[in-house]
This record gives sequence, C-alpha cells and structure tokens, in this order.
Amino acid sequence: MKHDALRNYDYHLWANERLFERLQEVPKEIWEQEMPSVFPTITKTLNHMLLIDYVWLLAMQGESYEKVGKVVGKLSSETAGKSVTELRVMFNELAGKFNDFIQQIDLEATAPYAHPQMGTIHARYCDIVQHVVNHGTYHRGNISAMLRQLGHAGASSDYIHYLFEVLPKE
Repeated sequence: MKHDALRNYDYHLWANERLFERLQEVPKEIWEQEMPSVFPTITKTLNHMLLIDYVWLLAMQGESYEKVGKVVGKLSSETAGKSVTELRVMFNELAGKFNDFIQQIDLEATAPYAHPQMGTIHARYCDIVQHVVNHGTYHRGNISAMLRQLGHAGASSDYIHYLFEVLPKE
C-alpha cells in the first residue's frame, strides 16, 4: 500500500498543476499585479512556494541550514522576474527530484533538522513531506484569493476534488 506521504505529495503536485492551468487561463498581466496579500504578486507567491519546496528537499537530503541558505539564496536570484510559465517548468523539475528522493527513503525514519533560532528537532521524513504539502495548500489558497480580488475564479484544488479524479468510481 502506498504511504500516506507519497499520496499526499501526489496531491500536492496535482494541486500545483491545477493552479498553473488556471493561471494560464487568466490575463498574464495579473501575474504581476500588486495587491495586499501574504506576498504582493502571484509570481512572488509562486517563487516563495518553489523556494520552500527546495529548502525542504535539501534539508531532507541532510544539507546544513547554512548550505540550504546559500543554495536557496542563489536560486532566489535565478527565479526573480520569472514568469508563471517559467516557474511552472522549474516546479516540474523540482517535483521530479523531490519525488525521486521520497520514493527511495524510509518515510518513517527520522532525521535531524537544525535551525539557529528554533533549535534541532528529529522529525520523520513523512512529517516533513506533510509540512511541504500543507505549505503549498496555504499559498495556493493565497493565490486563489488574489485571483478573486482581481475578478477571476480561483483554481479548484480541494483534496476531495483530487480524490474524485484519482479514485475509481462505482
């Protein structure tokens, strides 16, 4: 039976794809329209989502907080100013790496995660994957709210929609 973390990550990828499909349907100029939200634009929100997924992949691979900061800082410079279309390609590339990694590990095993202000914890890989999924859900919600503020429907990415799409029906 497939581990819940793998199924949840599949949902994360499905929901991201639904969001990107929706963003391709709206006028491109709204991708950069500033508004009061967690991040000022849709592309900056997507950029943040991409960077944080990358942070957690590196952390699960055992990279230090300092190294993760350097790698993600460099990636942040590379992603600045990218369009939604370009970010979609980057999301898909990262998703392949992330999925390859989590398919090969014991998701119930623990690993240390050190943070200079919060200390060190030992968390199961599946809990980190769950955090990545939750983080993505939060920011997909932000983007849907931004789309609504701009007069467009959001992306329908509720987990139940995913289940109705992937599970067999009677």
